[in-house]
Amino acid sequence: MDSVKPEALGFSSARLARINAAMQQYIDEKKLAGIVTLIARRGKVVHFEKFGMADIEAGRPMQLDTLFRIYSMTKPITTTAALMLLEEGRIRLADPISRYIPAFKNVKVLDNTAGSGVHFVDAKQPITVQHLMTHTAGLSYGFDDNVYIDELYRKHIWEPIETAPGLTLEEFVGEVAKLPLAYQPGTLYRYSVATDVLGFLVQVVSGMPLDEYMKRCILEPLSMGDTDFYVPPEKIERFSTVYGPDEQGGLKVVDASQASHYAMPARFVSGGGGLVSTAGDYLRFCRMLLNKGELDGVRLLGRKTVELMTTNHMPAGVQPFPEDAFSGFGLGVSVILELRQSKLLGSPGTFGWGGAANTNFWIDPKEEVIGILMLQYMPSDTYPVVADFRTLAYQALVD
Repeated sequence: MDSVKPEALGFSSARLARINAAMQQYIDEKKLAGIVTLIARRGKVVHFEKFGMADIEAGRPMQLDTLFRIYSMTKPITTTAALMLLEEGRIRLADPISRYIPAFKNVKVLDNTAGSGVHFVDAKQPITVQHLMTHTAGLSYGFDDNVYIDELYRKHIWEPIETAPGLTLEEFVGEVAKLPLAYQPGTLYRYSVATDVLGFLVQVVSGMPLDEYMKRCILEPLSMGDTDFYVPPEKIERFSTVYGPDEQGGLKVVDASQASHYAMPARFVSGGGGLVSTAGDYLRFCRMLLNKGELDGVRLLGRKTVELMTTNHMPAGVQPFPEDAFSGFGLGVSVILELRQSKLLGSPGTFGWGGAANTNFWIDPKEEVIGILMLQYMPSDTYPVVADFRTLAYQALVD
């Protein structure tokens, strides 16, 4: 990747150094094990730094090419795959997904207006491709402890996977289709397994396994050679460990690098959270989106498709993030609508997303800036490292 002196692209080197100090403090205080930070503008890298350890137990320092589980940063790539099929005329946003996945033809919906007991009603409209891309399908994840629908997800989806791993993507989606919806399709935002279902739809329509389609149509054309659904043996020494808070203070291992299930080929290829990548690889994906669908002579999407992807698609009156009423959600990415009262620096139209282990990216089309943060720590909201990095990146932009 091309690197230039920050001042050549409107950044202050002295101010960028504040990122180093802040990230190193997280390491020194043993809050985080290791971090990689990257900032690019107009196709050039102005900041690319590494801090701490990729694997404390193995004594492996963080490297610029360390491999990270990007979890939900997989979602924009899966959405891109579906949008490529849309551009080929093979799917449409308004298509009912039951056209491609018949198991979703007669879904039931939890009746939230009923009194005591659990009641279900018919869906007033079918789940569409657009609903999957915007998390308005009525599906869920199973995160909420006291929500009936999420209890069903834990019992019928996640517990069987934990006790009997080896479920395929097709089998996973088949189990999801058996569960009732949390609300009527197209009426509310609820973060969910929708992108996993979308990934299966890509598999059905393309006639290729999802991982093969992604590799052939996105990853290889963009020269993202380190991005995959598993880490092969020859790269395992570059794979980072996931840490979490230790009860005694400090860090404990949540998912060791060499013992991780990512170290073997996956049967369940998760379009919602299954990819491993590097900061450099993900930069190439971000540059393609910032360039309106093209990078280094390779065009994956048309300009108008990227514009559609990065436009707010929420139904009138629906706020996907109650804590930030000035952000919306497009197709696979969040979108800043207004800066007024926003808690983050940036520009209207800035879009991006993050992963469960604190990986995060944003793309600011107005300033032509890309920010990428890579680390492996769960749960994701323990420390404000994502917000800190973003603030420190923008405060260094002086022209």
